Amino acid sequence: MPKRLFQLAFLAIFSLSLIGASSPEKRFNDTGHKLMCTCGCAEILLECNHVGCPNSTGEIADLHTQIDAGTSTDGIFQVFAAKYGPIVLAAPLRGGFDLVAWIVPFAVLVLGILGVFFLLYRWKLRHAALGPAIPIAHTPTADALRDRIRNETEY
Repeated sequence: MPKRLFQLAFLAIFSLSLIGASSPEKRFNDTGHKLMCTCGCAEILLECNHVGCPNSTGEIADLHTQIDAGTSTDGIFQVFAAKYGPIVLAAPLRGGFDLVAWIVPFAVLVLGILGVFFLLYRWKLRHAALGPAIPIAHTPTADALRDRIRNETEY
């Protein structure tokens, strides 16, 4: 029984250690889909569909070089951003000034919602300050006019 438990524990540890393992080709594919082609086509680097694209071939070669050298994924992003500019990143890095690109849209949304609630609150206060609506007077002239309008607009 203890031998069987030891074998199961070894198998579980070995299986868990393989979860993080990835081949260089898978890493190339994953990283290449997080980079943009800089030719102006607005396509992902590995999906640039221009025949004879002047930029994608060199960028893909740079990506192969970085992966073969063992550079981390974040390191590859740093190298590409330094060489080609931050436009090469499909999504901004999380950190530094690029953090603004992640925070500002949500902050603007929250501020907009708060602004709408504030505006509605102000309108409600203004309406409450005016008091109740003045009832329409019931004079013979007003009643005659109301009857005439009703008669002329009946279907």
